[in-house]
Amino acid sequence: MQLALSTWQEVERYLEHSTGIIIPIGSTEQHGPNGLIGTDAICPTRIAAGIAEQEQILIAPTINYGMSQHHMAFPGTVTLRPTTLIQVVIDVVTSLHRHGFTHFYFVNGHGGNIAPVTTAFSEIYADLQGDISHPVRCKLANWWRNDAITRLAKELYGDAEGYHATVSEVSLSYYAHPEAVKDMPIHPAIAPTGDIYTAADFRRQFPDGRMGSSPQLASIAAGEQFCNLAVDALTADYRHFLTC
Repeated sequence: MQLALSTWQEVERYLEHSTGIIIPIGSTEQHGPNGLIGTDAICPTRIAAGIAEQEQILIAPTINYGMSQHHMAFPGTVTLRPTTLIQVVIDVVTSLHRHGFTHFYFVNGHGGNIAPVTTAFSEIYADLQGDISHPVRCKLANWWRNDAITRLAKELYGDAEGYHATVSEVSLSYYAHPEAVKDMPIHPAIAPTGDIYTAADFRRQFPDGRMGSSPQLASIAAGEQFCNLAVDALTADYRHFLTC
């Protein structure tokens, strides 16, 4: 059930049996030579849709922009300041909380969002902790941090999975959008790794945008596997979250 495709009356009826909602969140940033700029938003959006196919769960519109300052040396990247992202999350949650929602489950596709989003949760708890009759619960679920997904990535790609523009996330984005698959040679086969600080530093160390990965190994078939694993794991986690 998509919030954007529902009427207010349908949302009111939904709240009669559930006060939980899933909010996909990602980013708009470069993902190497063959990775889609929308990868980090595409992945949680597709996973959330898969969860909704199994359960009568309300899915909010995806927050497509994230904290991506370290990718700003690559054209097409759009970033929010950490303080802006914090406020966006606060405003989304407090708006929905006012209508009666209590459990907010963010399916995240971008590591750079973790610190701002969890900080936003702390601000929300500070603002709403006095409302004992109408509690609020927030959780950030990073879809790739899952034992089954890690095992599959290791089995399929070994060390070539990498850290940015990973084979698993590119595969999942291709599964979601097969019409956008990019087929091109990439050199070196496995990108270098290292620490980064600024956007210029990232571009200097990783000129094609990859970190330790070989996304030319990505496939639609593998993307479907990763998506199914994420849907199963996050559906179970969401169910448990609703009991908290």
